[in-house]
Amino acid sequence: MTLIHIAVLIVSLLVIVLILAQARGAGLGGVFGGQGESTFRTRRGIDRTLFRFTIVLVVIFIALAMLSVRFL
Repeated sequence: MTLIHIAVLIVSLLVIVLILAQARGAGLGGVFGGQGESTFRTRRGIDRTLFRFTIVLVVIFIALAMLSVRFL
């Protein structure tokens, strides 16, 4: 049971880091609704890999969280 909680913690930290890494082009003004780019751009190379890896980690996080609640 403790192993599941540790895994949830590690995966959640990885998700946070990956999400912050994807927002590298967004300035602080864009976060609060200021002047941000509103153009659509496709994900290529490392952006696409980070995006897909983030999705996989979020799915793993949800599964681990469900297991954690199930065996609580």
